[in-house]
Amino acid sequence: MALLGNPFVGNIARQMTADELAQAIRVDIAGELEAIIGYEAHILATSDERAKKILRHIADEEKNHIGELHQLLYILSPKDAEHIGKGNQTIQKQQESNFQQPIE
Repeated sequence: MALLGNPFVGNIARQMTADELAQAIRVDIAGELEAIIGYEAHILATSDERAKKILRHIADEEKNHIGELHQLLYILSPKDAEHIGKGNQTIQKQQESNFQQPIE
């Protein structure tokens, strides 16, 4: 039986804690990334320009979803926002030095 044959497959039997919801959002982000990889693989595997255009649009929407989910994650888990912000700053500093400084 197909997983989606069960109409209750996505239901949670109880309210999630804040930490559990943050973890669920991380899983959702991973799912969006997997979808993008799949759509972009399909784009590379076809010469049909109509299909490419539609698939590119769908992949771009998934990228927007990732941004929305990241913002939600930052609201739910300020520690995630702090760590990701530090990572962004590290790479920005590297880029400013043309990647000549060691990563701290």
